[in-house]
Amino acid sequence: MPPSPGRRFGDGLAVGPDLRGAAEVAVAQALAPLGGATPDLLCVFVAGGGRGADGDAAAQAGLRAMELGGARTTIGATAGGVIGDGRGVEDVPAVAAWAAILPGVEIRPFRLTVERSETGADVTGLPQLRADDRLAVLLVDPYSFPTGGFLQRCNAVLPGFPLVGGLASVASGPGGNRLFLDGEVLLGGAVGALLGGDVAARAIVSQGCRPIGPTMVVTRAERNLLVELAGAPAYTRLGEIVTALPPAEQELVGRGLQLGVAMNEYAEEHGRGDFLIRGVLGIDVESGAVAVGDVVGVGQSVRFQVRDAAAADEDLTELLAGAVADGPARGALLFSCNGRGRAMFPSADHDVGAVRAGLGTDGVAGFFAAGEIGPVGGRNHLHGFTASVLAFQ
Repeated sequence: MPPSPGRRFGDGLAVGPDLRGAAEVAVAQALAPLGGATPDLLCVFVAGGGRGADGDAAAQAGLRAMELGGARTTIGATAGGVIGDGRGVEDVPAVAAWAAILPGVEIRPFRLTVERSETGADVTGLPQLRADDRLAVLLVDPYSFPTGGFLQRCNAVLPGFPLVGGLASVASGPGGNRLFLDGEVLLGGAVGALLGGDVAARAIVSQGCRPIGPTMVVTRAERNLLVELAGAPAYTRLGEIVTALPPAEQELVGRGLQLGVAMNEYAEEHGRGDFLIRGVLGIDVESGAVAVGDVVGVGQSVRFQVRDAAAADEDLTELLAGAVADGPARGALLFSCNGRGRAMFPSADHDVGAVRAGLGTDGVAGFFAAGEIGPVGGRNHLHGFTASVLAFQ
């Protein structure tokens, strides 16, 4: 779908202890490229908050940003670090803003809440999907909302419908995060926006890994235990792979081995982006089983993976190059794991720099999340150590 000529995007970032003032600067920067037009969608991300006075300061910053932005729809969240103006900043007070003019796109904001009863818990608030709805942005408080279960339910009842977003990350316990929605500050649940109509956008999910060894079929498994791969004990197969690696690669295996689970069993080949990455939790040498962070079934194809800065950079760069094969993007939202940034790269600017360069646009903003939401193999998942990007043409 060719992009509408009227689409415009802007981003801004301001750092400083005066969060309200930072919100004013960041929003002004984000609005500047719009030429005075009212944004259809404004996203606001506030770093610095938590309980008590700090939480109140974050709330006031969000309220001020929503007031100044004047957008038809505004969503946002607090985070441990924010992204905008070509930079990523972590562990300091800051505000990032992203504004978009999206002609022909219908935007419907929503708030999700959890209603608990004796029989369980139900999520309410998601509007009924319309025929021309294309995707949704989702921002979540991880301490009050069952993200994993919600995504599984959406995959079942809304197959193939992409959700892109992240988990608020400023707090290390319940009650510390803030969510923003159209002039309101919320203490829990989830907020988001459904985008329908003339939506020229795509999700890019970079899980930051490089494969090692061959793709193998699971021939015996017990829930999250890989017992046999290609007819041999899983630990034996892993040992064969590691022994064949050079010493530097063997060190990577020791620091953080991962497993890629193929999402399409019928594909002739499985390449980058075809695997859902899950961590290897442990190895039982006596039984030969390998424990992983998900349930893997007999007959599924898997491939061991390693993750480091070089692999993460390579993965993101290649996925971005594929995303712009039909032309550069005009703007993007970026949800990068808080385990990336300075924890993985020399600078917190890495992911935003790579996205701006790879997509050929300056209009990129987002935050460092406590978990990233995005589709792999046509199904939505909650990821870790991932960069989840929503790129607009």
